[in-house]
Amino acid sequence: MSIVERIEGDGDVLILCDHASNHVPADIDLGIDPALLDRHIAIDIGAAAVSRGLAARLGAPAVLATVSRLVIDLNRETDALGLIPHASDGHAIPGNDGADRAERIARFHAPYHRTIAAQVRTQRPALIVSVHSFTPALESGIAAPRPWEAGILYNRDARAARLAVDWLAAQGIVTGDNEPYSGRLLNATMNRHAEATGTPYLGIEIRNDLISSDAGVTMWCEILGNLVTFVRNPLAQGRPAAT
Repeated sequence: MSIVERIEGDGDVLILCDHASNHVPADIDLGIDPALLDRHIAIDIGAAAVSRGLAARLGAPAVLATVSRLVIDLNRETDALGLIPHASDGHAIPGNDGADRAERIARFHAPYHRTIAAQVRTQRPALIVSVHSFTPALESGIAAPRPWEAGILYNRDARAARLAVDWLAAQGIVTGDNEPYSGRLLNATMNRHAEATGTPYLGIEIRNDLISSDAGVTMWCEILGNLVTFVRNPLAQGRPAAT
């Protein structure tokens, strides 16, 4: 199985989805109840469908991961503690206790990021859009329920993020500004392929109960298509967004 799913397109936006799949290769035993692979700990529920739909709507190329975040989290630096999780939202992942870290990086993490880097070099996108989803409430109960419908994450480069937060809020969408968690702490893919190359980006989080159905995916593809167009145009032209 390929490490990535690639969608071809000739648009100037690049769409990425780090947690698109709950696939666990047959030679890896996580030691968990298979039912957990359908939970948010294994996959960003709805994110792959939104990424594919958004790519189709924009005519944009896309790169989607094809391995579960429980095997390796592709949105983490290779030296991050949570790169190969031993527990997630209160669930132990005992099969990862003896995992060969270097082997998983070489097998999954490195080729995924090489693919993205090559796409960025070739395409030189005007905007990179990273699509994620989040659970309304953690099962472990260590945090309060999350009221946001969507969140925009960013680290140092907030050019696109500030436009997006204001636009979403103006549509009546309850929007988190670096919520449900901060892009200053968890932003590895965007740090590497957007901030490091000077490319504007949107780190988008959608509450997963809103994109768990075909109707929800369709609605959010329309919302995000309009958002991306609004954000991309002024950035590409080097001027502030119209109000």
